[in-house]
Amino acid sequence: MIPVDPPLRLTDRKHAAILDAAVEEFRASGYEATSMDRIAARAGVSKRTVYNHFTGKDALFVRILETMLERGIVGPDLAYRADRPLRTQLLELVGQKLELLRDPAFVDLARVAMAAGLHSPDLARDMLARLGDREEGLTVWMRAAAADGRLKTDDPLFASMQLQGLVKSFALWPQLSMGQPPLDDARQARVAEAAVDMFLAYYG
Repeated sequence: MIPVDPPLRLTDRKHAAILDAAVEEFRASGYEATSMDRIAARAGVSKRTVYNHFTGKDALFVRILETMLERGIVGPDLAYRADRPLRTQLLELVGQKLELLRDPAFVDLARVAMAAGLHSPDLARDMLARLGDREEGLTVWMRAAAADGRLKTDDPLFASMQLQGLVKSFALWPQLSMGQPPLDDARQARVAEAAVDMFLAYYG
């Protein structure tokens, strides 16, 4: 008999429906124009139900950003391994990042977050504070590689931001600010290899 996942509880299904509806509303309308009423209507639940799950629009948007960030957390298959070449591991990590950056939903929500932050710096600071200091997968990996003596850095977060900057200059910022199309497979591979090789030339 094929095992199946247990069905979601009603409250879990409503929670997921609210998040999905909010993502669509924020993507379609932007941060300012999105309201809890519109999210409730799209989710097929009452406004009271939305507030039972989230205290307000800010909290709901932050939860979406948390979900986006969690997608960048390294999985067990991409955790640092002392027995594998650094370049191979970094190419896998950067490849994971590039796949996320060409996800249309991710790009749209990043654009919404940027616009909201530009419109309200206080809101942007509050969002960053609520997101906390959890580290992305690349930073976690670099911290482990540096502790193992295979990367020359005493600041893994700084090193991670440098590598991500090399990638995002081709795979995120042109798409956000100039409406450029996402990278195709060949361009994505070229960006990944060049960024990793430049990084290892300095830190390896």
